[in-house]
Amino acid sequence: MQELPIINSNANRPQQEERVKKPSWLKVKLPIGENYRHVRGLVTEHKLHTICESGNCPNMGECWGEGTATFMILGNICTRSCGFCAVATGRPEPADWNEPQRVAEAIYLMKVKHAVITSVDRDEMEDGGSTIWANTIKAVRALNPETTLETLIPDFKGEWHNLQRIIDVAPEVVSHNIETVERLTKKVRIQAKYHRSMEVLRRLKDGGMRTKSGIMLGLGETKEEVLQTLQDFADNNVDVVTIGQYLQPTPKHLPVARFVHPDEFAEFRDAGYEMGLDFVESGPLVRSSYHSERHVFKGEGRQKWMEAKGMA
Repeated sequence: MQELPIINSNANRPQQEERVKKPSWLKVKLPIGENYRHVRGLVTEHKLHTICESGNCPNMGECWGEGTATFMILGNICTRSCGFCAVATGRPEPADWNEPQRVAEAIYLMKVKHAVITSVDRDEMEDGGSTIWANTIKAVRALNPETTLETLIPDFKGEWHNLQRIIDVAPEVVSHNIETVERLTKKVRIQAKYHRSMEVLRRLKDGGMRTKSGIMLGLGETKEEVLQTLQDFADNNVDVVTIGQYLQPTPKHLPVARFVHPDEFAEFRDAGYEMGLDFVESGPLVRSSYHSERHVFKGEGRQKWMEAKGMA
């Protein structure tokens, strides 16, 4: 069978003429160590995809060194063409119905207490991939009953019966990333809709889930727009919010408008807590699954913030 070509919809984007110089606070350690090699070996052996690799995550060395990884199911080719994302865009291969068991076995071998699972968008599938999503959660639980789960899910194009499959299997945390402010959504997340994503989060909360979302800074947003997005999260009763610096994965992707200083990230963290959010993880190197094991428990982030502010 002839191999289908991968279509990179970012190929015609103009390259950045002059890159903004990366500041010192964005330096990360190279991935090394026995645990890192062990995790890489398991990922290769079980033919798994990780967003750590596909997304060029700057924290891969740290997380893999601690024996954790974020697994990406439903293949490694996405049907959407977001301007920030390093995952390949094109026509995916057929879904692998054995994948849920392979992921469960890898989590078992890694002996992780908290696992994060995400996926590409599979808009060409009638169920948006939600059946394999549900099967994966069930398989992980069957083999790893003590493992807590965070699932970073797509919007399923607003087809709520597909979203219900996730609610029915009730992972400990369900995350859906807004990624950017409303004004920039069409530019950054070309096929997504800001208010549809907010509705995903609201429906998850109405279904009894602990909800989580994240945004990137440095794409041209204003302070007022970031604060409005945080308020939208609060209005939709989102529990956990992550805020990190956007890093351009290749010259063909959206350029970095500016590198946001750590002090500004601290200001947004404080603002989120003041709006009533339960856990706000905010810093230049923060990614949606970074330190996600801390996000399972209600009140932990807010309590530490209050103690640091002398409010508790």
